[in-house]
Amino acid sequence: MAKLKKTTKKAADKRSGEVSREKNWNEIKATDSWQIFRMMSEFVHGFDTLAKVGPCISIFGSARTKPSHKYYKLATEIAFQLTRHGYGVITGGGPGIMEAANKGAQAGGGRSVGLEIELPHEQKDNAFVDRDKLLRFDYFFVRKVMFMKYAQGFVVLPGGFGTLDELFEAITLIQTNKVEHFPIIIVGKKYWEPMLDWIKDMVIEKEQNADEKDLELFHVVDTSEEVVKIIDNFYSKYLLRPNF
Repeated sequence: MAKLKKTTKKAADKRSGEVSREKNWNEIKATDSWQIFRMMSEFVHGFDTLAKVGPCISIFGSARTKPSHKYYKLATEIAFQLTRHGYGVITGGGPGIMEAANKGAQAGGGRSVGLEIELPHEQKDNAFVDRDKLLRFDYFFVRKVMFMKYAQGFVVLPGGFGTLDELFEAITLIQTNKVEHFPIIIVGKKYWEPMLDWIKDMVIEKEQNADEKDLELFHVVDTSEEVVKIIDNFYSKYLLRPNF
């Protein structure tokens, strides 16, 4: 009898657990449905704001780069030169390379856009984003769409996983013809060479997981002059317009 009661209790506990999990899942589904409207609002606000800004270049790099670092100074110079050639600058709005790029854009008298999201090393927006061009996002993927849709070029300075994420997403979208073939410029040969060697030797030659022609989807440079020249040469042949 005791054994039967014990077995019955286990069965009841199991059913109770299943009901609880089902209830939790249903609550999640209901919450997810309402989240759609928050996502839509971020898309609408982002599209409305950035469509008015005009042609911009998205600049990426580490949030941890200090103002004394050579790459911080290089990012500032690149952004300054780009604005002098008529392009605005879009960054993630945080510190490090992002701050440097926004700083250079303001110094050049150009548009300085920040697409902010809360990250461990991005506690607040930097002081060099134009206040009317600061957008805050809850959803990473919405923010990434804004970078892609309105960028007339990608300039990628040394950074970590977030920078790599943006770089490879841009390359993949162009490789698969999902967006326009806009310029992707990787800055800092010494920093990027080990990764590029691995792509050539392992990904392409040994495993054949990409084609050698895919290496033509991006440029690798060291100077601000090279960045501006590549972008200007590209848009001397193609129209400036949203990528999709």
